[in-house]
Amino acid sequence: MKSTTNKIKTGLVGVAAALAFLAPSLTFAQETKTYTVKPGDTLSEIAETYNTTVEKLAKLNNIKNVDLIFIDQVLVIDGEAPVAQTTTTEAPVAEVEETPAVAETVVEETTYEETYEAPASAPAAAESYSAPAATVSGSEAEAKEWIAQKESGGSYTATNGRYIGRYQLTDSYLNGDYSAENQERVADAYVAGRYGSWTAAKNFWLNNGWY
Repeated sequence: MKSTTNKIKTGLVGVAAALAFLAPSLTFAQETKTYTVKPGDTLSEIAETYNTTVEKLAKLNNIKNVDLIFIDQVLVIDGEAPVAQTTTTEAPVAEVEETPAVAETVVEETTYEETYEAPASAPAAAESYSAPAATVSGSEAEAKEWIAQKESGGSYTATNGRYIGRYQLTDSYLNGDYSAENQERVADAYVAGRYGSWTAAKNFWLNNGWY
């Protein structure tokens, strides 16, 4: 009889020990309840459904704003909040493509300085109407010069219509030769043939305004 009693006691002790070992696991399984948030849920409705308080749910789930929960968010209803595993994702390092250095091309600019040389000035044409040697003298030379000044101002190049040169003769007398020598020679011949002398030609000019 004693032997049977001892066996029962030993068996009970073993069962008790096993239950004591399993108790924490059973307790944890019973204490940890979760709920996945669905569209339209509020924290107060979930607290009421599971016979708990909003404050307790907020504390268990580290919710700072009780009016803000998210769809598919897993809430711990009772027990300890599971430790969230933080996954660290390293951003890929962007490959920097090295651009080959562009060789700098130095272009030497050649400046061409254009020098313009003015053509040599043509020598001034010699005055072709230089006064020739006097063909008359004395009062004749004085009368001749007086007429020349009245007719052309003494210029071998003066023109007035068909009258040309120092003594204002027509081309029919000069015959296309307007040189000073020819003008002097033709004028002397004209005066000698028409008036006989330059003095007489001057007197005619004084009376008529021409000779």
